[in-house]
Amino acid sequence: MTKTLHYSPPWGDASIIGVAGSSGSGKTSLALAIVASLNLPWVVIMSMDSFYKPLTPEQSRAAFRNEFDFDAPEAIDFDILVDRLRDIKQGKVAEVPVYSFERHARVEQTTTVYSPHVLILEGIFALHDQRVLDLLDLKIFAEADADLCLSRRLVRDVKERGRDIEGCIKQWFGFVKPNYSRYVAPQREIADIIIPRGIENTVAIGMVSSQIQKTLAHKSSQHQLELGRLGKIAEESPLSSNALIIKQTNQVNGIHTLLMNPETSREDYIFYFDRMVAMLIEKAADYLPFQPRQVLTPQGNVYMGLRNSAGMSAVVILRGGSAFETGLRRTIPDCRTGRILIQTNYRTGEPELHYRALPSSIKEDGLVLLLDPQMSTGGAALMAVRVLVDHGVPEDRIVFVTYLAGRVGINRVLSVFPEVRAIVARLGYDMEDRWVEARYLGC
Repeated sequence: MTKTLHYSPPWGDASIIGVAGSSGSGKTSLALAIVASLNLPWVVIMSMDSFYKPLTPEQSRAAFRNEFDFDAPEAIDFDILVDRLRDIKQGKVAEVPVYSFERHARVEQTTTVYSPHVLILEGIFALHDQRVLDLLDLKIFAEADADLCLSRRLVRDVKERGRDIEGCIKQWFGFVKPNYSRYVAPQREIADIIIPRGIENTVAIGMVSSQIQKTLAHKSSQHQLELGRLGKIAEESPLSSNALIIKQTNQVNGIHTLLMNPETSREDYIFYFDRMVAMLIEKAADYLPFQPRQVLTPQGNVYMGLRNSAGMSAVVILRGGSAFETGLRRTIPDCRTGRILIQTNYRTGEPELHYRALPSSIKEDGLVLLLDPQMSTGGAALMAVRVLVDHGVPEDRIVFVTYLAGRVGINRVLSVFPEVRAIVARLGYDMEDRWVEARYLGC
C-alpha cells in the first residue's frame, strides 16, 4: 500500500457555535444551558475574554483607573482567536491564552483545548469578525434588558474580578453602553437565532440542542462510513510491510499455546503474558535512534558500540493496555508513560475518545510506543495514532505494540499512517472478540 489514505477523526470539523450579546446578557449561562441540554462529554465553552490583547504599561495604568476601553473590538486579539479556532476546526491541539482581570494581563500558562465535537464561543464580539463568522456553524445572539445587564455586570465584576462599584459604573457609562450600540447590537442582524430571556427560554435552548444533535449524528454516520471505506481497502490489500510479526520460534509458539489454552491458570497466564510483552517491547526498542560510542573495557581494550540518542515513552490504551505495564517496566524501568481512554459506543459501534494524559515532552522522544494487547477492526488504534500525531509526534517514531491483531485492522491503520510500525506477536482473526486483557485482568 503505497498511497496514503485520508482519515478524519470524530472531532475533525468541530461544530463551532458563536454566542454574542451585551455584557451581562447571560451569554455564559446560556452556553452552559446548551451544554447541559446536549448532555455530551465533548462540548467545550471558550470565552473571548481569554483573547484580550496584552496591555502596554500606560494602558495597564488606565485599566486600573477604569479608563481603558475593553468593550471595543480593538481590545481583542482576533488574529490569535482565529488561529485557535482554525486549529480546533481541523482537529488539532489549540493552546488558549489565560487572561487575568485582577492583573489586567495574560498569565504564562495556557489552557489546552483538544478533540471537542462542539465548541461554544461566547463573547460580546463573537459575531463581529468575518474570519470568525466563516468558521461558525451556528450564530446566536443573547438578548436581555439593559438594566438587567448592568446589575449582572456589577455583581460579576465586584465578586469575581475584584472591582469596586464606582469603577464598574464608570466603565458602563463610559464604554460599555455606547459601544453596545456601535459594535454589539449590529451583530443581532446576522445571527441565525436570537434568544431573549437567556436560560429561561427553554424552547429556544431546545431548538439549538436539537439542531446540534442532528449535526453530530450526521458527522457520526459519516465517520462510520469512512471507517468502513478504509476497512474495505484494507481487506483487498496484502499485509503492510511495516507490520512486523515476531519470529514464531518454538519458545514463542509454546507461550502462544499456554495463553490460548482456557485451562492455563491465571497465575501462569500472567507470567507468560509478561514474558511475551517483554519480547515485544525489546523488539520495538530496536527502532530507537542510536549513535556510535567508544568505551574502554575492563581489560583496557577499546570497544566501538552504540548508545541511544533520544528518550522513549509509552502510551497505554486503557483499559486493555494496562496489561502491558508489568512487562514494560521489567524491560525499560524508566520509560515514561501516558494514558488514552478510547471506548466503542455500543449503540453506533464508533470509537470515542474519553480521556488523554500524555507526557509533556512526548513530541521530542525518539520513540513512542502505543500499547494495546489486541487489535481487531483497528478503529481505536487509528484514533490513538491520530491523537499522538495531533500532539506533535512524528509518524515514523510511533510503534504500535500488540499481542493479537487481525490483518484488516493493521492495514486500516497503516494505510492512513504508512510510516507507523506495528509489532505483533500473533495474527488472529479479524473482528475477534477481545479476550486477552480480560484473562490477564481477571474480569
